[in-house]
Amino acid sequence: MSNPPISRYPVPSLDSLPDDIRQRILAVQEKAKFIPNVFLTLAHRPAEFRAFFAYHDAIMEREESTLTPAEKEMIIVATSAANGCQYCVVAHGALLRVFAKEPLLADQIAVNYLHAPISPRQKAMLSFSLKLSRTPELIQDSDYATLKEHGYDDEDILDITGITAFFGLSNRMAIVTNMQANTEFYTMAREPRG
Repeated sequence: MSNPPISRYPVPSLDSLPDDIRQRILAVQEKAKFIPNVFLTLAHRPAEFRAFFAYHDAIMEREESTLTPAEKEMIIVATSAANGCQYCVVAHGALLRVFAKEPLLADQIAVNYLHAPISPRQKAMLSFSLKLSRTPELIQDSDYATLKEHGYDDEDILDITGITAFFGLSNRMAIVTNMQANTEFYTMAREPRG
């Protein structure tokens, strides 16, 4: 069985891209040893590529955030699974395995975070992010109170919200473009580290 195209939209060649986008993609390739298909798929529209990754970096690399890289990936995996986004579950599941150093955790969170071996604090975070993702109109004061009871402050809540909202966008873009996950993501960090 042959691999499907990585996107239903045209995928530009690297040498046809504006220099800033090409340099960003090459830097990712150097670090990861492959180019995640999200970069190639979204390069179809350079202005949107720049905006997408600028906001991605702002929320995922915010230095003041108290959320760990693994917790950020937990949010992405849980909400992407709820949204039915195969690309983001596979790609960010791989990143969650890397950051958490737990080869089973991403699958457990994708299926049902309530049964995953995570802390009550992390379950409260995911409960909020899933409610925000699925039924945002139902968010109310008691949801904030629950997060605060688990030690999250208003800035943490904005971090959870930004990640949830951004990956809601990302999920929908991945689904509509029929973005395919790189095969490297499926096996990444599946074996426990020694």
